[in-house]
Amino acid sequence: MAVTEPAPVAASPAHEGILRRQALRESAARTYARSLPIVPVRARGMTIEGADGRRYLDCLSGAGTLALGHNHPVVLEAIRKVIDSGAPLHVLDLATPVKDAFTTELFATLPRELADNARIQFCGPAGTDAVEAAFKLTRAASGRSELLAFTGAYHGMTAGALAASGGATDVRVTRLPFPQNYRCPFGAGGERGADIAAHWTEYLLDDPRSGVPAPAAMILEPVQGEGGVNPAPDGWMRRMREITQERSIALIADEVQTGVGRTGTFWAVEHSGIVPDVMVLSKAIGGSLPLAVIVYRSELDLWPPGAHAGTFRGNQLAMAAGAATLAYVRENGLAERAGTLGARMIARLQALSADHPSIGDVRGRGLMIGIELVDPGAEPLDVTAENGSAPPPDPALAAAVQQECLHRGLIVELGGRHSAVVRLLPPLTLTDEQATAVVDRLADALRAAERSSYRRAAAGPTR
Repeated sequence: MAVTEPAPVAASPAHEGILRRQALRESAARTYARSLPIVPVRARGMTIEGADGRRYLDCLSGAGTLALGHNHPVVLEAIRKVIDSGAPLHVLDLATPVKDAFTTELFATLPRELADNARIQFCGPAGTDAVEAAFKLTRAASGRSELLAFTGAYHGMTAGALAASGGATDVRVTRLPFPQNYRCPFGAGGERGADIAAHWTEYLLDDPRSGVPAPAAMILEPVQGEGGVNPAPDGWMRRMREITQERSIALIADEVQTGVGRTGTFWAVEHSGIVPDVMVLSKAIGGSLPLAVIVYRSELDLWPPGAHAGTFRGNQLAMAAGAATLAYVRENGLAERAGTLGARMIARLQALSADHPSIGDVRGRGLMIGIELVDPGAEPLDVTAENGSAPPPDPALAAAVQQECLHRGLIVELGGRHSAVVRLLPPLTLTDEQATAVVDRLADALRAAERSSYRRAAAGPTR
């Protein structure tokens, strides 16, 4: 399929009316709709068509949900098959052939050491519910209440759910430093920074005066997504596995966004070779429909019936679409393809930095890519041994780039420190031609945003 620049289209009254009514009716908490004022009406693969007739290359992919892009034929066929069969669509957590097929396919993709001794819990429809389930599970199994997490982490939006239900709210979370190259919290970067971060974790856990009680679990993302596309160093991941095993702390890997081939392996933990105690899975496992599960070592399966329930745990359409997606990714080597194509895109984006000092860092793994934009003329904010002085992030420039991308028919997301990281999450079905178009349009958008006079006007404090 040829990839061409979007043609200018006259404003559509219907399009504008829908956006106006959304702004009047929906809450102030709406997010994507604010920066992406489009009204999708059709979609296929990587392309979205808006109500105004414009077409966009979608590098958001439902925040990583659409592993195969929009309306992939194998997904649609799986959904139609369930609908045409007359099978019930709502079954709570009862056993069904569709559920059995999904579970079998999912277990076939898991790290063998985990799959051979695993249990699965179907949670509510969102990843955040699966995170809550992982916390409940590990607290019940360990008899401890504290948790370990990392700076820059994002695990969901359900902070008040237990309190509103009259449940326990005494969870204490200790935040640990997450190793980064570009903005190392210890000013070291590279292996040295990761080593210091690991030593710091050990110190807090082993020092009786640190104020950190023995935790039930440690939760981490193999690649931080919302935190700015920060890949965890493989050696550091292995150290976290060793540290938790030696201290009988359950290790929870949040693979909600990194899973199903996105980073170049089917599950991102495979890069480091570790096997976590619990894996939190959602987004792409539902083949574009809501589905969330945790998979964990059977030794942890100590909670009583009903310890974590939910009305919509048996989404038959999502399980069918998910099984089809998992099988397609596995059978067609899309994880390996994502690793190869992603490395090529990252190299091209890194090459742009020679002509664009505002590109502070390009990083990622597979088709999970981040470009951190900075203000090169400002006083350095961070100093690392590997990168020298790191200028402060430039969120205004990033916002301008996002809008210039939209004008050029490219949908991108922002994240990271002060939302200054342009994030790319294209579908794994991305073609070579589309990958080239994405980089070309992004480069053109960056040039336009750098020339614009309005980007500084919106800049707030960056410290």
